[in-house]
Amino acid sequence: MDFKKQSIKTSVVACIIDDQQRVLLTRRCIEPFCGQWVMPGGKIDHGERLLEAVHREVREEVGLEILVDGLLDVYEHVGVGAAEDHYVILYYRAHALSGSLEHNPGEVTEAAWVAGEDLHRYDMTPGTRHILAQVLPGQVNDPGEPEDELSNRLQVGVNTPGS
Repeated sequence: MDFKKQSIKTSVVACIIDDQQRVLLTRRCIEPFCGQWVMPGGKIDHGERLLEAVHREVREEVGLEILVDGLLDVYEHVGVGAAEDHYVILYYRAHALSGSLEHNPGEVTEAAWVAGEDLHRYDMTPGTRHILAQVLPGQVNDPGEPEDELSNRLQVGVNTPGS
């Protein structure tokens, strides 16, 4: 029997809005969602506090120091990729304090301040779109909450353990 260790991957993301109501987006160069636009963020290191992780990820990806204004929402991706990974992402509202926007090519392929009316031009992940629809109402179509994987499988008739 083949046993595979499974875990929930927890990440933090900063929704950084500037004085002109532009949001900072980065294009991922790491799976999952490679090539799509997201807000700066990433995995929490073991023993690292949530807000420390937000600050570290923003510094690593785009070179900015931020002030975190508060928790916006939590979004969950279930069944991502071939490994069917499970992600829980905590989104924080923030604004830049200092630094100049310089993307780290080891983390993201590009970074840009994007006006609300231009967001529709960007291929964003469902979680990014869900959060931006809350923060910038009317600028982004909200895909809604992700579907529950087990419920979806039952609806389409796929056998699941115990059914």
